[in-house]
Amino acid sequence: MGDGTLHERIAELQELKSAARLGQDPAATERQHAKGKLTAHERIALLLDKGSFTEVEGLRRHRARGFGLEARRPHSDGVITGWGTVHGRTVFVYAHDFRIFGGALGEAHAQKIHKIMDLAAAAGAPLVSLNDGAGARIQEGVSALAGYGGIFQRNVRASGVVPQISVMLGPCAGGAAYSPALTDFVFMVRDISQMFITGPDVVQAVTGEQVSQNGLGGADVHATVSGVASLAYDDEESCLEDVRYLLSLLPSNNRELPPHELPTDPADRSNDALLDLVPADPNRSYDMRAVVEEIVDDGEFFEVHAGWATNVLCALARLDGHVVGVIANQPASLAGVLDIHASEKAARFVSTCDAFNIPLVTLVDVPGFLPGVDQEHGGIIRHGAKLLYAYCNATVPRVSVILRKAYGGAYIVMDSQSIGADLTLAWPGNEIAVMGAEGAANVIFRREIAAADDPDAVRAQKIDAYKSDLMHPYYAAERGLVDDVIDPRETRSALISGLRMLRGKHADLPSRKHGNPPQ
Repeated sequence: MGDGTLHERIAELQELKSAARLGQDPAATERQHAKGKLTAHERIALLLDKGSFTEVEGLRRHRARGFGLEARRPHSDGVITGWGTVHGRTVFVYAHDFRIFGGALGEAHAQKIHKIMDLAAAAGAPLVSLNDGAGARIQEGVSALAGYGGIFQRNVRASGVVPQISVMLGPCAGGAAYSPALTDFVFMVRDISQMFITGPDVVQAVTGEQVSQNGLGGADVHATVSGVASLAYDDEESCLEDVRYLLSLLPSNNRELPPHELPTDPADRSNDALLDLVPADPNRSYDMRAVVEEIVDDGEFFEVHAGWATNVLCALARLDGHVVGVIANQPASLAGVLDIHASEKAARFVSTCDAFNIPLVTLVDVPGFLPGVDQEHGGIIRHGAKLLYAYCNATVPRVSVILRKAYGGAYIVMDSQSIGADLTLAWPGNEIAVMGAEGAANVIFRREIAAADDPDAVRAQKIDAYKSDLMHPYYAAERGLVDDVIDPRETRSALISGLRMLRGKHADLPSRKHGNPPQ
């Protein structure tokens, strides 16, 4: 082959790749934009560092026959796969191209995804899926369904090995919804993304209920009601920007530590504002977000599931430039009690942080578990046990701070020293007890109070006595259940000092195939 011929071949190759990028139908791109949606290539450009994307199998075509498929064999087969960088670190990505077969998954399409998932696992780098597909390609029958099975298997094998992030940018129905559900974080965009197992038509046919796609499985539904979505956004640009930010807080794989940044916020900065942020009265509410903002580097944190199970706060942040996972009761919602959803939310977050070597900081202000028939019948015992299991199973550094209340089983579950917290600190207004003084006095001195000439006066006296004897701020510290009672203004410096000491922590779990966590 002569030199001139090679030049011709190169020109042909460039023309072929350009045509594949533009798609066979220019109107399809216009239709995508008319829906307020970006194309797969535009999304990848927003996610990855400029000019860093390397595509894999961009010229792949399906080999299916029947139902007119042999006449429609576009390059890429409806999914763009490859790798690039985010903040200079390698990230793998696949993006459904809705312009081709509606992004539906066929055999070749699935094999491309399988390959990029295998590469991500082999290279030890995060995988981001940009989902915008119409489910299985019906014309290819069971081959398409088998393709999903291969994706699910790889999701599970990569779980806890490399970070997996699902970004929902279109419809996701039926079995296809289970791949995002198996990943670590799910992002959704309002109005353009929906997830459901059975669509509105099927729901109406079976149950008679009428509901829209967004009402059934839109971003706000999954971000506030079901808990499927970690975060919800108004547009793709802000969504993908936060995906980049999240990746900057995660390690590339489970053998690495999260990226460290040189801090500009002094480690010994005093937290004077905490004295006014947290009321001394244990019955008064406050926003735990303000406490976290005061403690962490530069007041920046990345909250997940912010709209779901709002009585517990879960966030990634930095202390002295090192990434930490923060779990905190939220007194501004349900007084910060633990319930079914809060237990599930916190348990999942604890497990995610532990899988990726992110130390845990727990801020405790919990009056107990939420009482009620619905909670008991809904399985608060087994759901609360999920959080207990997650903490007990975590081997990363664990530091807890008791700000005010820590009552009953909820105190134990919120990473108390007795379940393995490495360092337990408390503020001088802490109340650590089996229950509140009022309830305890009513149980212990029930007969004495009932027989008194002035029950209210006796009850008040007994409450004060119980507080004085068993609930004073140094009771737990005197018994070694709290390592130190600290000035709230020293919270940041104490956390940084403790985590610095624990940086070399190594803990082995018992030899076993795997644990059997409560479901």
